[in-house]
Amino acid sequence: MIPRYLVDFNLDELPQVHTDVMVIGAGIAGLFTSIKASEQYKVLMVTKKSLLDSNTRYAQGGIAAVISDEDSPAYHSQDTLIAGAGLCSPSAVDVLVHEGPAGVQDLIRMGTQFDLENGEFALTKEGAHSQRRILHAHGDATGAEIVRALSEKTKQDPNIDLWDDHFVIDLITDGGECFGALVQKPDGQRVIVRAKATILCTGGAGQLYRYTTNPDIATGDGIAIAYRAGALVQDVEFIQFHPTALCYPGAPRFLVSEAVRGEGAILRNINGERFMEKYDPQLELAPRDIVARAIVNEMELTKSTFVYIDFTHESEETVKHRFPTIYEFCLNYGLDLSSDWIPVAPAAHYMMGGVKTNLDGETRVGRLFACGEVSSTGVHGANRLASNSLSEAIVFGRRIMERIHQLPPLDRNPSVSAASSRTGHVKQPMVEKKLKLQKIMLRYVGLKRSAAGLEKGYGELKRQLAIFDSCLTKREDFEFANLLTCALLTTEAALIREESRGGHYREDFPEKDDLLWRKHTVFSREDGITEGRVDDV
Repeated sequence: MIPRYLVDFNLDELPQVHTDVMVIGAGIAGLFTSIKASEQYKVLMVTKKSLLDSNTRYAQGGIAAVISDEDSPAYHSQDTLIAGAGLCSPSAVDVLVHEGPAGVQDLIRMGTQFDLENGEFALTKEGAHSQRRILHAHGDATGAEIVRALSEKTKQDPNIDLWDDHFVIDLITDGGECFGALVQKPDGQRVIVRAKATILCTGGAGQLYRYTTNPDIATGDGIAIAYRAGALVQDVEFIQFHPTALCYPGAPRFLVSEAVRGEGAILRNINGERFMEKYDPQLELAPRDIVARAIVNEMELTKSTFVYIDFTHESEETVKHRFPTIYEFCLNYGLDLSSDWIPVAPAAHYMMGGVKTNLDGETRVGRLFACGEVSSTGVHGANRLASNSLSEAIVFGRRIMERIHQLPPLDRNPSVSAASSRTGHVKQPMVEKKLKLQKIMLRYVGLKRSAAGLEKGYGELKRQLAIFDSCLTKREDFEFANLLTCALLTTEAALIREESRGGHYREDFPEKDDLLWRKHTVFSREDGITEGRVDDV
């Protein structure tokens, strides 16, 4: 059983800090929402490393928004709904496609510099998009540019107080409302942060898997602490594996952006054969789940650990200009994107599900909000359309602030304490426990799943539940507890969903079943797993 709180504490014995709005996490969601909140409130922004450590920083492709006269919200909505495989919330998608362009203008006013061509935004096309609507920066460094601009503005804002290297252990709740959080400082001391509103912007859980494009901070913290606090967690069986991560000895699983295929790159198996025509009429621009599984099939057929992405039809000058980050990174390992076929393989990339919210970013817990990858707004459904995630963060970040304006002030103090019979410390090093968890997830809860494998993986994960009876003290302890929570939820949801849809593929149920499974899987700590209809949140 996952406990309500990871550590014992007494509110009366801990120092307390008061703020108007508490934002947990950086990235585009945390930075953007903090800046918007600071226009009227005092903001405390808590990051477990620094402003520069987030998934956003590594986002290459860009941000999707209707900018061109040839495009329309209707086209963007249609593309999103198709990619989402029947599980998108139509109203959430409608919000995204209509409010996304205004959010982009906000980013520009905050200092983000998107690439231009002849004085107009340089727009590109990615997989499953019918139109060119992806804005990018410095070719393939869109995330880094957004983080640069927003972090500079955050540091200069007198209404934003930044706590780097602090870890949020748990949310403090009473009577169905969130009053803030229990935070551990770099020196190990703990403090209670009281806030009128608390916003989770903690990103996803890419570290569930051994091979991932995510940085080491992506340990599912926000999903886990929200789950323990009573929020609903939805659709976490839908994990997006990016089809093309660099797969080369000694190199990390560096993302080779979908925009490379959007600009005409093709995929070849180890024998040099182009193969996507066997799997989808959209070829290399098919939705990511289709491309990723096609790559795995080709790897299995050819007994290889990778396939190639071939961009050699473009000139060296064009490659350097459009994809300078990818070009330079590959060159560090002796690979030339303009003249070599680059070895790639799928890697865990994005979690479509997360903490369930309404259209204002509110969770089931009062005064608790979620924004960005940690959330499940209904936009992504079973499979995220490329470059919609950055748009989602700014659109719903704005909506969260509008809702917070309507909240009444806190008029009472919580009456909470946590005491348990936890004894002893974890004996096995956390690095070993984490690696074991990642191997379980990769083997049994990866791109291809089956009842037998999922049941075996779930059993192995449950044996690690003993950690919750131990005295957890360090950041890596808490991170592992959060990863384990996410792993258990993801595996159970994948076992229950007996069909294949979007980012969830069952070898024993290979077809999509709209009659029985066009519905959400929803978890709560108190009630276990329930089913939710696909409707407007």
